[in-house]
Amino acid sequence: MREYKPINVLFFLLLTCAILLPLVYFAPSDGYLIFGQRFKFLTWEKLLTPKEQEKLDLDFLEDVVVSDINDEIFDTQLDSVQTELGLPTKSAVLAVASQTHLEQNDLANKNLNSFFSELKHLAQKKQKISVFHYGDSQIEGDRMTAFIRQRLQSQFGGAGPGLIPAINVYNTISFGHNYSENFERKIIFGKEKLSTKKYGAMLSAATFRIDSIAHKEGRPTEAWIELTPSTKGYSRCKAYSNVNLFYTDCMDTCAIDIYVNDVLIKQDSLQTDGKAHSLPMKFNKTPEKLKLVFHSKVSPTINGISLEGDVGIQMNNVAMRGSSGTQFSSVDYESISYMHNELNTKLVILQFGGNSIPFFKDSTGVRSYARRLKRQIQFMKKCTPNAAIIVIGPSDMSQLQEGIYETFKFIPYCIEQMRKETLAAGGSYWDLYNAMGGKDSMYAWVENKLAGQDYVHFTTKGAKKASQMFYDAFIDSYNTWDKEITIEKEPKIENE
Repeated sequence: MREYKPINVLFFLLLTCAILLPLVYFAPSDGYLIFGQRFKFLTWEKLLTPKEQEKLDLDFLEDVVVSDINDEIFDTQLDSVQTELGLPTKSAVLAVASQTHLEQNDLANKNLNSFFSELKHLAQKKQKISVFHYGDSQIEGDRMTAFIRQRLQSQFGGAGPGLIPAINVYNTISFGHNYSENFERKIIFGKEKLSTKKYGAMLSAATFRIDSIAHKEGRPTEAWIELTPSTKGYSRCKAYSNVNLFYTDCMDTCAIDIYVNDVLIKQDSLQTDGKAHSLPMKFNKTPEKLKLVFHSKVSPTINGISLEGDVGIQMNNVAMRGSSGTQFSSVDYESISYMHNELNTKLVILQFGGNSIPFFKDSTGVRSYARRLKRQIQFMKKCTPNAAIIVIGPSDMSQLQEGIYETFKFIPYCIEQMRKETLAAGGSYWDLYNAMGGKDSMYAWVENKLAGQDYVHFTTKGAKKASQMFYDAFIDSYNTWDKEITIEKEPKIENE
């Protein structure tokens, strides 16, 4: 092996510098375009004065978030009774004024005020309504939704985790779930799809594989789904007294055995006209273990199972990992509108944008995405004609550039366009990016252990923080509306 003397190494380094320094000195900020490929070099200016990591001083990140409004503030024995009944906690106190707000025009304000009116009279009328929280991976596992659900149900009534998928693939704190190996998940936003597109309101469904031996012998195939209450979630989601099984495409006899704590309590069957239906089940108290066993020669499509209280709000988490939020209109209209109608959906929250941010190459792509999102809002309004729409925009997201973490270039413009198209469609908009602190705020969230090392996703603690900020903005709008209504109803005193 040849040995190099120190003088040889020095000469090599000097020669390398002699070649590279002119490239650095004359390098344009956007690099060189060579044979269709762009090559970037460290510029002379950046060599002499390198960038430093932006470290925002965000004092509000240190504020404590109360994890459970019932367990930590109110008498748990009293609240357990209220929760089983689905009633609001009498001593619940609405949040104070928020640092952020929902952005609205007149139409959005009118739509949201109609939902506020529903909220105000829920307990009095003993009604039940649904809120759907659709989103990408920021909400999977019920992370943000669980916190918001607990606040809503504590203050306006309601119990249970709401609509859950037939097959759950995300870790969640809100319910326990198991199923037989022959069940298969079908999703509109992934590879395993349904040819009928009858995904329903969850944009996902499940079917079970028919056993070949049973098929040859003319016997039905067995498949099962097992559900248990959460052991570590918020108090409200742990209790439910009503279970609704949503299904479609049942074209052959499908018997169903219903077990509670391994005891068969009822036998029933699904309707065989192939249309969308629900099978309701009522219980005196929350089943410790509920098992649904299906027997059929042809699998129906299971669209979801709703775990509910008797009255109040049911808040449904629909996480769509990797989705940009532009697939709603691809779902069979009958299957999705049926479920929303049955569940009496009065508010739809759409939390998207993050999965598109890294792929924007120019402003044209941003505007195209925002227009597609607008069409999805319009489709959801068609499916839920009496519901208000709230769009939660993308969070701050950082990428490593020249050794520092910087906000993706097109986030501010994407938010501007999403806000514009949301308002044009009659929806309200909440700006998560600016609520976090704006440009380069993600670095501070990571430093405070509120976001992960991917500089994109919230940690569990960070999800609670973001949820608290959204809920404060939401309830602040409610309080403003409620105050205005109260003033309008006060008798006017005429001057003598």
